[in-house]
Formats: sequence, structure tokens, C-alpha cells
Amino acid sequence: MDALDLARWQFGITTVYHFLFVPLTIGLSAIVAILQTAWHRTGKVEYLRATRFLGKLFLINFAMGVVTGIVQEFQFGMNWSSYSTFVGDVFGAPLAMEALLAFFLESTFIGLWIFGWDRLPRRIHLACIWIVAIGTNFSAYFIIAANAWMRHPVGFTVDESTGRARLTDIWAVLTNSQAWSTYLHVVSGAFIAAGLFVVAVSAFKLMRARWPKRADAVAPHPSEDGLFRKTLRLGLAVTAIAGALVVFSGDHQAKLMAQYEPMKLAGAEALWTDEHGAGFSLFAVGDIREGRNHINVQVPNVLSFLATGDFSGDVQGINNVQQRLEQQFGPGDYRPDIAVLYWSFRLMMGLGMAGVGIGVLGLWLTRRGRLPGKRWMYRVAILGLPAALAANVFGWILTEMGRQPWTVVGELLTAASVSPGVSLTEVAISLTAFTLLYAALAVVEAKLLFRYVLAGPAAVMPYPPDEPDTDDTGAATPEPADERVPAFVY
Repeated sequence: MDALDLARWQFGITTVYHFLFVPLTIGLSAIVAILQTAWHRTGKVEYLRATRFLGKLFLINFAMGVVTGIVQEFQFGMNWSSYSTFVGDVFGAPLAMEALLAFFLESTFIGLWIFGWDRLPRRIHLACIWIVAIGTNFSAYFIIAANAWMRHPVGFTVDESTGRARLTDIWAVLTNSQAWSTYLHVVSGAFIAAGLFVVAVSAFKLMRARWPKRADAVAPHPSEDGLFRKTLRLGLAVTAIAGALVVFSGDHQAKLMAQYEPMKLAGAEALWTDEHGAGFSLFAVGDIREGRNHINVQVPNVLSFLATGDFSGDVQGINNVQQRLEQQFGPGDYRPDIAVLYWSFRLMMGLGMAGVGIGVLGLWLTRRGRLPGKRWMYRVAILGLPAALAANVFGWILTEMGRQPWTVVGELLTAASVSPGVSLTEVAISLTAFTLLYAALAVVEAKLLFRYVLAGPAAVMPYPPDEPDTDDTGAATPEPADERVPAFVY
């Protein structure tokens, strides 16, 4: 093991940890905005309380995401200076746009939203959270555009005198087909994770209300039942809609992969030779050194359809792509880690489909105000959240590991990207420090979220003694509209 190996491990660990927060930030910002809009239009207190409650969880996640994201940029200079030198002119442009436009937009207006509850007019305050949601999605697009350029470099030329990539067309970088397709897929996955986060929180609170853990447990406020019924349905609906978008964008991603990254597609399917009418692999056991499978259970012709839109289409295999790359770039092993790609692809799809299945099934089980009567159903709903987060992580592992051995496909190898002056010991020390720090932050994050989830909406917006109650169906007792919004809010 050398400094390159540890540098890759460090970037992988910090990136995976950071990306646990990114999907929730992207999706929760929009969900909180939807709930506040519902309160603004209806005046119902339960929507306001849901906004304040989920908004608190969103803010905890947002803060942790910012802290962990800062480390990502420092690593470019610490461990990957050769990479930064080569791509700085191109890669820096979308990142600068993300920082100067998107991040400052969302950070400014999230401050106005936090401190403007009793200071700003309602419409202005509502606009603040929508601007935060829009800024968060803009931020995601700029970062994904930079990442997509590494997989499909466009809009640049290599300066012969400096050996560096020089940006020639920023519009080509921002409209890269890999960028918008990946963005749609990533954001759809983010909304699945955020939707299942809301589902998990709602299911947990509803389950605890029906089956208290202790005989002396404090009973939840009667209004909470109606509140969490609504947030449960909202989370399920967001998950189901985002699931449909994931399927659509995933299909387009497969076709782009076949066109621009044939080695990644072949590795994800353990397809060793070019094949017409290639089947989709369900389970395979093979020999990577010999370049063949011993066992391969397939669904005939499906891979060709996913890759080309034709059941008899031609899909390139690992061995054939390796030969072509050797002819183009010279001797070397241009194969990524086949085992990691193969199982990351299946775990991404399997866990993601399981999460979407929970959303679709949950909508059916909760139709017309119903709730499941079995405790295990609530537990399955709660387990949908870690499944969705894991699916997002495995998707990024597939994306980044599938690009190897390139940092910038066809232009810069990963082995040539590491900082030349960084030693194995230095990387080992920073890797250990960041891993331990992130582990501590994970404990802090989990405790904060769990504490506020247990406390419920009353922790962020106490129930006044004269607030209208709800019946078992969650319907509020009718009363005049001017009394539905407590005076202490505005």
C-alpha cells in the first residue's frame, strides 16, 4: 500500500459520509417548503407545526452537511495537487459558481428563514424556504456538472506549454449530457431518501403512540396523530413520484454509459466479451484474472435493451474494451474493480427498488385515512430510510469506481493525480484523524436527530392549552379561521 491507495480511501470515506447528508438536504428543503406552503394556503396549525418540526431536523442535517463538505475541497489541495493543477481551470469554474451563486443563496436565505418567523411577512418568509430549496438544487447541479466533466470531458483544450486543461466553453460543461442526466438521477434518489426519512419519522411516532415502550410512557398530544398521518402520506407520495423519475433517469444513464463509459457498464454486468442480445445478470461468480464467469444467471436480452434500446443490440465486453484502450493509450490495466462495480450496481438497484416499493405499498395501505394495524409494517417503513441512503451511496461508488483507473477519462490517470510530496505516513495520519472525527460527528448527528424526533413537534412549537384537538382520523374540530393560527407565532 502506498500514498495513492490511502488517499483514495480517505477521499472515499469522507465522500461517502458527506453524501449521507446531501440527499436529505436536497429533498427535505423542498418537503419543508411544501408543508409551509400548505400552512400558508390553509391556515391549519398542524401544517405549521409539521413545518417547524421537520424544519428543525432539516437544519441539523444541513449544518452537518456543510461541516463535512468543507473537508472535500481541502483534499484537492492536500492529497490531489497534481489533479488540481491539471483540471483547476475547468473544474474550478462550476465549483466557483456553486459557491458564489448557489451556496451563498441558500445560506443567506436559510438564515432569513430561521430568524424571520416573527419578523418577516408570511409570503416573504415562505419565499425564503423556497429559495433555499432552489439554491440547494442549483448547488447540486454545479457540483454534478463538474463531476460529469471528469467522466465525459468537453469544452476544453490541453495547453501544450503547461500541460493543463484550459476551459474553452463553460456552456458545454454545464450542458454536458452526462451532467443533466446524472443530476436528474441523483436528485430523484435524494427525494426518495428524503421522502423515506419523513416516512420513517412519521412511522416511528405513530408506532410509539400505538405501542408505547413503557407502561408509564408519556402519551403524545392528540394533535400529533393527525399531523403524522399527513406527513406519512406526504413522504410516501414523494417517494413514489421520485421512484418513477429514478427509473426514467436510470434508463437514460445506462444508455449514456454504453456510449461513453462502456468499461463501467461491462464491469457492472460482469460482461467479459462483446455480445449481441446481452442478458441482464442476476447473479454471477467469475474469475477476474482469467476474464470469464463460472456461473451467470441472466435475464436474456435485457441488458442490450437497457444499453441500446434494442433487445438484440451489441454491448461491449470488458476484455474487448481493454484491448481497444490498450491500442489507444498504450499498455496498462484499464479495468476498474469488477467485483465492486458488479455488487454496487445490484445493491443500488435492489435497495432503491425496496425503498420505492415501501412508498408505493404505503400509499395503498394508508388510502382513505387508514393506517396499518401491524407493528412490523411500521418497522419496515422505518427500515426504508437506511435502505435508501445505502442505495445512494452504492450509486456513487458505482459512478466513481467505474471511472477508474482514470481521474479524467482519457486525459489523466488516478495514479498521476496524487500529490507528489505527500508521504504514506502523512496520509495515514490525516485518514485516521478524519475517520475518527467523522465518527464523532455521526454520533452527535444521530443523538440530535433522535432527541428531537422523540420530543416531537412540541419541542419546537409548544401546544397551547386552547388549541383545537383532533379525532382519531386526524380531522380538526371546526372553529373560526382566525383562531386556527396561534398568536405567538406571528
